[in-house]
Amino acid sequence: MAKIGVEPSLTNVKEALKERGHEVVSLRQESDAKGCDCCVVTGQDSNVMGIQNIVTAASVIEASGLTADEVCRKVEEKLR
Repeated sequence: MAKIGVEPSLTNVKEALKERGHEVVSLRQESDAKGCDCCVVTGQDSNVMGIQNIVTAASVIEASGLTADEVCRKVEEKLR
């Protein structure tokens, strides 16, 4: 399965992705995103300073307002 980077606060999303067979890593700093097929973020600190640095070519999914199952579906859609 895929390697998915998930922000540490999204515990329920991490567990749901693991149950679906994905390798899940915590996104604690920018370098953690390297090698991930997809990244899941909260979106809470999204572009606060108006600076956008691309550190990964992976798809990024904002989990704000979504259930863990909805996030999993979005991840699996992006991986197709």
